[in-house]
Amino acid sequence: MSSSPTGGPTGGPTGAPTRPARFVDRVALVSGGAGGAGAAAVRLLAAEGAHVIVVDRQEDLGVALVEEVRAAGGTAHFARADVSRPAEVHAAVAEGTAALGAPTLLFNHAGTLVVKPFLETTQEDYDFLMDVNVRSMFVMTQAVLPGMLEAGGGAIVCTSSISAVAATPAEVLYDVTKGAVHQLARAVGVEFRDRGVRCNAVCPGFIDTPHGRREVVELTAAGVDVSDEAIAAQQGRMCTPEEVATAALFLLSDDASFVNGAQLFVDNGFTAV
Repeated sequence: MSSSPTGGPTGGPTGAPTRPARFVDRVALVSGGAGGAGAAAVRLLAAEGAHVIVVDRQEDLGVALVEEVRAAGGTAHFARADVSRPAEVHAAVAEGTAALGAPTLLFNHAGTLVVKPFLETTQEDYDFLMDVNVRSMFVMTQAVLPGMLEAGGGAIVCTSSISAVAATPAEVLYDVTKGAVHQLARAVGVEFRDRGVRCNAVCPGFIDTPHGRREVVELTAAGVDVSDEAIAAQQGRMCTPEEVATAALFLLSDDASFVNGAQLFVDNGFTAV
């Protein structure tokens, strides 16, 4: 048998049975879902039966991804939003809900970075990065939670980073935002545990995406050693988008039914050394 976007038992190349699809007819929302690990999560969620709302400001990429999912037999809808703007977040959630239903799965993935020496980091940098990396997840979670509670529960995953616990020169501001994401996931998980909602954080190391490669370029320019040799020593190699996405899907799934308020590091031992 071959895999099906609508679920059911599947078989690998040797015909060995694999697990049923985990998200059949669940509605999932992925912020920052047009590219990188967000897009990988969209594809995997759809392949496991979810109806996926893709929220991103990159409209061309988002629309193309939705068309790709639909061509493969899945269900997806694109809703454009700049996640740093609360009104656009609420509008995107409303649009996606009208199209596919209220999401009971949320992958809060949208985020960016500022690489600058601390004494050169401006108030404008602070406001910008806090808006994109922290307030966006705060607002998105508030927008989605009422529908989850009405449905009887749900699961949320926020993308944090090794930078929440492993400080890097020239990334003080970025580190602060990811530390805030850690605590947001913990606190939401605790507050809504007894109402059927889990919230966790996934924490990647250096990822082989445009965002991750940009980080390497900018850190190098700032004098930080993120050479291939340095990354190999820290985490073996660059993480793939799919490795982040599969970790997020585990946390969203019922396989993680007793995992709540936790941080899952996807860093091949970076933070364990």
